[in-house]
Amino acid sequence: MRRTWSILLCVALLICMMPSVFAEGEKVITVATWDVTTTAYLTVTKDAFEASHPGVKIEYIDLASQDYNQKVSTMLAGGDSVDVVHVKELSDAANWSEQGYILGLDDKIAETGYDLSHYAGMSECYIDNEGKQVALPYRADYWVLFYNKALFDAAGLEYPTNDLTWDQYAELAEKITSGTEGQDKVYGTHYHTWLSAVANWAVCDGVNTLADGEYSDLAYFYNLVLDLEDKGAAMSFPDLKASGLHYKGAFEAGNVAMLPMGYWFVAQLIADKASGVFDFDFGFVSVPHLEGVAAGSSFGSPTGASINAASDDPDLAWEYISWLCSEEGAKAFASCGARPAFINDAVAEVMAGADGFPSDEASKAALQPVAVSLEWPTGEKVSAIKTIVNEEHTNIMTREYTVDEGIAAMNERVAEVLAD
Repeated sequence: MRRTWSILLCVALLICMMPSVFAEGEKVITVATWDVTTTAYLTVTKDAFEASHPGVKIEYIDLASQDYNQKVSTMLAGGDSVDVVHVKELSDAANWSEQGYILGLDDKIAETGYDLSHYAGMSECYIDNEGKQVALPYRADYWVLFYNKALFDAAGLEYPTNDLTWDQYAELAEKITSGTEGQDKVYGTHYHTWLSAVANWAVCDGVNTLADGEYSDLAYFYNLVLDLEDKGAAMSFPDLKASGLHYKGAFEAGNVAMLPMGYWFVAQLIADKASGVFDFDFGFVSVPHLEGVAAGSSFGSPTGASINAASDDPDLAWEYISWLCSEEGAKAFASCGARPAFINDAVAEVMAGADGFPSDEASKAALQPVAVSLEWPTGEKVSAIKTIVNEEHTNIMTREYTVDEGIAAMNERVAEVLAD
């Protein structure tokens, strides 16, 4: 009996001692995010952070992408002490802040002198209704103009530049277009069927938004695209919808000279060229701009990180967020081909140093846009407005409506939503 009690006492003592041993040797930051096993930058940044912070570990709480927003909201409402939550939708940050679920970061930013100037304006997307900074962006894809160098070389034309106006772009698209149908046909440009690929460029001035209820500024871009279709310089929207042709397949087929698309396409092109899907050289430059809008202006959307108000160690959570969204974190992020929100010359060097990255200086220069406007703003009525604008976008592009009729329909229908 005494032997049994002695054994139990020893076990109890060991159990009591174990937590203190682990606490002294290791701290853990829990991070809610999504698609951990298929997202390379999560692994790369975790490893880099842990290497630069001995004794601190990152533990991901992996949630399903399609349910992420709802699941995190439920965790926060229930008082879960997860330290950091990655922000998938911009509206979530504002909502979580209003509900008191995440902390304001202004004091931390002020105390540490944290520099917000390297995000091309994307940090402003995470200012809540009370003017508080409630998240920092760690990822920010934006749109660029891809081009096929082989087609420009064959036509004897100069490559697009980082200071191309939309009128010059349209002229270039017409000039490089050749052939009729089949393998001999060369299209000057290609537009995917999304609204963002066709007319979102109106927001690049940093003034207009797609939820402001006034859409006359889109007319220029619709007329430009439809005119290029009529001249055979771009595939028609109805044909693309009927065929289901993806922009990847269209560009990699080798007969499309230019393609406005998100920066995320760079990694796909590098991988596909390396695996032999296509063999021509490509490059990219800043998207064209209107007269009066600065060259290098674009639009996009960020992904951010916030501190849970119920975190057991908000200071350590800030240590992780401030690193992830800094130059050091951005370099790790960029090393796997992803586009970080923080960008400067040093980070651009890492991005441009990836195997398969275009070798020309113009592509490297396009890594640092002067401003990135928000693709869609946040707000309780934005979802309904987005549905309307996309419906009328389809009506214009299928030519069910003229451009003027489609714009008028957008204005009228969105005005009803805003007045409700």
